Amino acid sequence: MPRIYLVRHGKASAGWDGHPDPGLDPLGATQSRLAADLLAPIGPLAILSSPLARARETAAFLADLWDREPVIEARMAEIPSPSDDLEARTAWLRKAMAGTWSDLTPDYQRWRDGVIECLTSLTGDTVIFTHFIAINAAVGHAQGEDRLVCFRPDNASITRLVTEAGSGKLTVEELGTEADTEVR
Repeated sequence: MPRIYLVRHGKASAGWDGHPDPGLDPLGATQSRLAADLLAPIGPLAILSSPLARARETAAFLADLWDREPVIEARMAEIPSPSDDLEARTAWLRKAMAGTWSDLTPDYQRWRDGVIECLTSLTGDTVIFTHFIAINAAVGHAQGEDRLVCFRPDNASITRLVTEAGSGKLTVEELGTEADTEVR
C-alpha cells in the first residue's frame, strides 16, 4: 500500500486576488525548508509537484536534499478558476469553499476525480507538493465527504494518506497541521 505525503505549498507572496501564479514569500521559504527537514529521513522517494510556482519552489528544498528532480503533475495543480480576473476568481473561490462538490459544475467534479486518479494510480511511496483544495479533494474522498473544505491544511503542512494502488481507495493516516486559511 503506497504511502502518500501531501505537502501544501509554503506561504505564497500573494493571494488569489494579487497574482495569478505567485512564488513563495520569505516565510514560505522557511516553512518549506522545515517541511523538507521533516521529510528528509523517509527518503529518497518519488517527488511530484503541481506546476505552479509556489508548489515547485516548496518542492525544491526536498529535491535538493534528496538530489531528485520533481516530476510536474498537472492533476495536482490548484483548482481551476472560471475567470482570469483576480477579483472575480477570489469571489468564486470564497463561494465554492463554502459549498460542496455537488454544488459545482461537472468540470470541477472531473477535476476532483483527476486528483483522486493521480493518487490512487501511484505504485510507490511518494511526496506531492500541492494546494489547499487538492488536499481537501483527497481527504474528502477518503472520508466520504462532499464538502469542498473538510480540513484546513496550513502552509507546508504534511498530510499522510495510504492507497491500495488501482483500487480508487484512499485512507487518511494523519492530517497535517491546520490553520485559519482564508482566500485573500
